[in-house]
Amino acid sequence: MSPRLKLRDIAFFERPVHFARPFRFGAITINATPQLFVRVEIEVEGKGTAVGASAELLVPKWFDKRPELSPVQTIDGLRRSLEIARGLYLARTGFLTAFDLHASCIGAQVATCATKNIPALAAAYGPAEIDKAILDALLRGVAASFFDGMAGNIAGIDARLSPDLKDADITAFLSGRKPLPRVAIRHTVGLDDTVEGKGGVADTRENAGANYFKLKLSGDPASDASRLARIGKELDTLGRQYKVTLDANEQYADLAALQELMDRLDRDSALRTIASRLLYVEQPMPRDITRQSPLGSLAARGFIIDEADESYDAFPAARALGYRGISSKSCKGLYKSIVNATRAAKWSAGGEKFFVTGEDLTCQAGLGVQQDLALGAFIGVIHAERNGHHYVDGFGDTPAGEAQAFAAAHPDLYTDAGQGVRLSIHDGDLLTGSLHTGGFATSVHPDWSALRPLEQPTSLQEQLT
Repeated sequence: MSPRLKLRDIAFFERPVHFARPFRFGAITINATPQLFVRVEIEVEGKGTAVGASAELLVPKWFDKRPELSPVQTIDGLRRSLEIARGLYLARTGFLTAFDLHASCIGAQVATCATKNIPALAAAYGPAEIDKAILDALLRGVAASFFDGMAGNIAGIDARLSPDLKDADITAFLSGRKPLPRVAIRHTVGLDDTVEGKGGVADTRENAGANYFKLKLSGDPASDASRLARIGKELDTLGRQYKVTLDANEQYADLAALQELMDRLDRDSALRTIASRLLYVEQPMPRDITRQSPLGSLAARGFIIDEADESYDAFPAARALGYRGISSKSCKGLYKSIVNATRAAKWSAGGEKFFVTGEDLTCQAGLGVQQDLALGAFIGVIHAERNGHHYVDGFGDTPAGEAQAFAAAHPDLYTDAGQGVRLSIHDGDLLTGSLHTGGFATSVHPDWSALRPLEQPTSLQEQLT
């Protein structure tokens, strides 16, 4: 039986994060944005109280890309999502499993957010962050690591939100996991990133020795093809068997535009290397167009959804359209990642290949990167996009004492070469050994006294009227 818990408190905090270089993806360029921190207190039945934490950037214009909204307005939508979720979770006053809490709130969360003009992807952000903090507290309360706890289904995950699966499918998947000891980083090349020369894609001081690269697309086939040819020429100088993924962040207008890019990959000799090393293409079209557009012959390329992953039934729906994969991001929900990984394993047993990928919406050093890394290592993601260390200088605006505490607790993940604590990358990989600790992949918590309370949001409905 999974342990039951009762929520005592949920508190939100934030900290400014300034980027070391602009990060441009889709139609947005980010130079700074707040990082969210969640602190929960729970009572574990028969065990006493425990405190848990989670963290994630409040990223503008990704969860909600509507052009009429400013970046600040979309961040406010995430803050509102958090506040709505807090009210729903705290209203559950009895002892429940961690997944009971999630499952009993997610439907009301999406419905309530819809009345506030907050779309489903942004609506899921609040529960996603609260769930991570609750899991951290639960694991601490029973003195278990994330990997051991999840293998034993400590959260009580079942198939009530995924009727295409059986409870036994999820239990079998969890119990059979062997966490990866290392996960390769996939280096992001943003649309404003330097391609050639110093600071370019082949500069090991920038790519940290990565063997995998995630290349952002603009949505213009000719422009993207030209830029990919330049990137491929640079990557060929590395002299190793690198692999690439492409991410359009919903910028390709329709199947015709996407077909044009794929035709260029097939026929342009300058793109031969990139085409031969391509693993998959991520979220090429807007989420609403995606749901209406079967891929047809394009499906042979291997496409995944990311922003279109708005609900528990998104992966089966995408599969029916020809998509082979779906992204795991802890900001979209760790339970949904586990359910989708269970599906991919079950479907792949039939002979076709389905997969879950690791994508990173700038997870920052500390809680954010550790919890997302542990999730990926648990479900078997062998390489994951990691861009927080690239776009932010180490721990960024984190107080030095807090950064040093994380480095001391997780020496295989961080190093200080005299320029502050930074992520430690070993031959292109991150090590997961120190994540085998009591709690959700962390031995330490943030310095709560150094954080400010989450800003009060204005509802999107009010902003639009």
